[in-house]
Amino acid sequence: MSQPEEQRKLYKYYVDPQMVSDLTRRTLVLVLAGGAGSRLKNLTKWRAKPAVPFGGKYRIIDFALSNCVNSGLRRIGVLTQYKSHSLIRHLQRAWSFMRPEIGEFVEIIPAQQRLRQEWYQGTADAIYQNLDIIFRHEPEYVLILGGDHIYMMDYSKMIQAHAEAGADITVGCVEVPLDEARAYGVMSVDEDYRITRFTEKPDAPEPMPGHPDMALASMGIYVFSMAYLTRVLVEDAENPDSDHDFGKNIIPRAIREAKALAYPFLDEFGKPAYWRDVGTLHSYWKANIELCDIEPELNLYRRDWPIWTYQSQSPPAKFAFDDDGRRGMAVDTLVAGGVIISGALVRHSVIFFNSTVETGSVIEDSVVLPKVTIGRDCVLKRVIIDKGAYIPDGMQIGVDLEKDRERFLVTEEGIVLVTPGMLNQRLYFERED
Repeated sequence: MSQPEEQRKLYKYYVDPQMVSDLTRRTLVLVLAGGAGSRLKNLTKWRAKPAVPFGGKYRIIDFALSNCVNSGLRRIGVLTQYKSHSLIRHLQRAWSFMRPEIGEFVEIIPAQQRLRQEWYQGTADAIYQNLDIIFRHEPEYVLILGGDHIYMMDYSKMIQAHAEAGADITVGCVEVPLDEARAYGVMSVDEDYRITRFTEKPDAPEPMPGHPDMALASMGIYVFSMAYLTRVLVEDAENPDSDHDFGKNIIPRAIREAKALAYPFLDEFGKPAYWRDVGTLHSYWKANIELCDIEPELNLYRRDWPIWTYQSQSPPAKFAFDDDGRRGMAVDTLVAGGVIISGALVRHSVIFFNSTVETGSVIEDSVVLPKVTIGRDCVLKRVIIDKGAYIPDGMQIGVDLEKDRERFLVTEEGIVLVTPGMLNQRLYFERED
């Protein structure tokens, strides 16, 4: 359907603070953070995707959790499964400030084979296997999120829209380019934003009427009324032909039998808001590099919407030497605490905390994760360097991609991933993530 301004206004609700406060108190949040994240290749070899560092100082999951806190939602469960140690440790360090004595918590819920002797079989099965924990909190609404996307969103508006419409399920959605829509669940809606069709990762995505180059994609954000969620999960679990997945099974069923609405994620001007799936190396690199723009779409400097995280006690960043040919400089670059740029040039890059760049090196369009040491006279272009790597003096990466392919991982777009293991340095699991 086309989306003229009068239709967009359907979901620009006036926010009633008293109503929102009442709704958020009756809502339980469940964050799905157990996926393998295999498309990020070696970045998720020893860590879960939501634990991957992002933006110089954060982890990916910090964005979903910060959105919850900033939206007034403080009853949160995080479901973990694969390679969850560093994620669990980060949650314990960064998100233990909640006060359970007044009903606030970020609770870690590991896969426990509570109902059967197997791991989660799909996103819906992950929720089903923890229904007893959900019942304990007696929510009226359940907000289900993925822990692996980058965005800033006030969930309370979506919950209010769901409650006022009397919906059984509301799906957060965003407009994406048609050629990217194959990676998402794609939906069609009527004039009241009721979902009429939903296809998970279609080979030929259906374009939006009036927007032939765009599709309406699921953000992996769902608000359920608790009564409907319970019934549909129990019946789905008993179906041997189901994949037990929200996109493949639950949403298509809800379209047929229940009131399933779409909630478009729009900014204050009624245009599609910032939302990034950083599930591939190129999209991860691009989302980090976009932060270096003069006016990035994702504004990390908003004081009214802080992104919370755990920070080590690092000294301020330092730029050393001011001699001709030996000047420590960073231009259009994010530089975190504890970084030392010593007589080197860094341009349009993200340098995570406690990293060092030595004299004569030139770094461009690169993402350097924490505790990386880059030696003298190195040249790095369009590179991702994983945590703890040491780049020897004089090494050039991203200059000759054919040579890089002999040692490193090079994407179709020409982004080079370098890990300590690829450099024959100590194994990843031998050091702290």
